[in-house]
Amino acid sequence: MYPKPYIEFLAHFHGTRDYFECHEVLEAHWKSVDPKNRASVWVTLIQIAVAMYHDRRGNQKGALTLINRCINRVPDLKNEIDELGIDSDVLFQRLAGIRERLEERKPYRSWNFPIVSLDVSKEAQLLCQQWRVAYGSPSNLADQSLVLKHKYRR
Repeated sequence: MYPKPYIEFLAHFHGTRDYFECHEVLEAHWKSVDPKNRASVWVTLIQIAVAMYHDRRGNQKGALTLINRCINRVPDLKNEIDELGIDSDVLFQRLAGIRERLEERKPYRSWNFPIVSLDVSKEAQLLCQQWRVAYGSPSNLADQSLVLKHKYRR
């Protein structure tokens, strides 16, 4: 029912906390189903993951720029986000809270998308089980290969 790359995105976001991989997985999907549409819901989800990648590695200015962009897009994408099993209103509130935290220069904190679809949640959790990672655990900030993945990429 839901695209496999979307479920992989969520499993990475909530399980491995590999926001770089979130970007890779969903960008390939976006390019295959809605290429060149920068207003796509897929682009907004990608940008949320990229914002969290920047935030976690200390680039709060870059994170804030992307979070603001996403906050501006969420209302226009409300129906599409809701159809993906995410509560768009709660997502908007969470993003606003992240913006506030970034503006106050408070440190990164892991968070989860407000998934309201039991099917989406179940699929993402099952994938995390297959990968042997805990769904919903916080990021391992000591893992530099995760925090600075762009430097270790080949």
